[in-house]
Amino acid sequence: MASALNQCVIEGGFGLYVHWPFCLSKCPYCDFNSHVRDSIDAAAWRDALCTELKTLAARTDGKPQLETIFFGGGTPSLMAPQTVAAVIDEAQALFSFAADIEITLEANPTSSEATRFAGFAQAGINRLSLGVQSLDDTALGFLGRKHTAAEAIAAIELARGRFPRISFDLIYARPDQTAKSWCTELEQALGLAADHLSLYQLTIEPETKFGAMTRSGVLHPLSDEPAADLYFLTQQIMDAAGLPAYEISNHAAQGAQSRHNLIYWRGGAWLGIGPGAHGRLPAPDDQRIATESARSPEDWLARVGTSGSGLTVASKVARTDQAKELLLMGLRLAEGVDLARVRRLDPNLVNEDRAGELIGEGFLSREGEILRATHLGRPVLNRLIADIVARGHSATSAARPGR
Repeated sequence: MASALNQCVIEGGFGLYVHWPFCLSKCPYCDFNSHVRDSIDAAAWRDALCTELKTLAARTDGKPQLETIFFGGGTPSLMAPQTVAAVIDEAQALFSFAADIEITLEANPTSSEATRFAGFAQAGINRLSLGVQSLDDTALGFLGRKHTAAEAIAAIELARGRFPRISFDLIYARPDQTAKSWCTELEQALGLAADHLSLYQLTIEPETKFGAMTRSGVLHPLSDEPAADLYFLTQQIMDAAGLPAYEISNHAAQGAQSRHNLIYWRGGAWLGIGPGAHGRLPAPDDQRIATESARSPEDWLARVGTSGSGLTVASKVARTDQAKELLLMGLRLAEGVDLARVRRLDPNLVNEDRAGELIGEGFLSREGEILRATHLGRPVLNRLIADIVARGHSATSAARPGR
């Protein structure tokens, strides 16, 4: 294990994201970097992931302690448990691990993948995130999922016996979805005893099958008003159940928040390895180096073979852009964002007068240097951020880590 002495402390935390780009099929709503292949050379991918990890670790400033590892995708539960173990072992050889390191793997709840759970737990996974998406078979068919509601429930129950922590995702605000049907589904989800739920409104991305269906008039998304009603209903139900939103779409019991995702939202640093993975490497003077790897699995694999990594981008993030990312991501959190830290990066980014007006209108709140979006502000957060970024600074979207 790497020495724990003389480690640098990274504001916001330090993690590792591992992107597995393969899926059994492409879901019609998905615009993540995922691909379907007839066969995969597991040994070649295991070696390439470990090689890129070593290459990027050598470019990491200081000796930060690794607090989290997250295997995302794609469908990481298609990985061989031996590949997961090899990456974790390589990470432990390169960095010291926090005593309570969180190691998450995303999984789909098909019966064939559920049989791998024991192997993943043995490899070191201590948190499983299941892509359930719905507990209604008709909705699962609409969403292009390959599992049934019964398979999802069985996978959740199996995971609960294998992993100390579990989470699962649901997608709501589907076409024609009613408040009554969503309440029923959400109450069933709460009865499955997960301490973390990710609840996402269905978003129609332009380059997806759903995007094409919407443009052609075949699909009619739920309109804004009923979607907003479902959002506020969701907050009420989750608050009453003791799993409030700690981030716009993520709900957790006290202490069960995703520590890895908090690194992104708190402006931390992370290594991103695998095809299409984004990273923010720590650099001197609280700087960040933005990295991005080739999206094509074949291109990425070839680049790792010739140069040790699949990087296509490695550039310093300007302090103003860091400040924008911190503001954009931090306001997603219930805890809010520290304006003093934003000002250290760019003292002129935030229009304080306009922020004050939005506080008066009930969209934002402020306590000392901590700025938060209220329950009214969260659904329109992008507009609020664009509104409070001072003239001459355009609000930009932060890189979506690893996807």
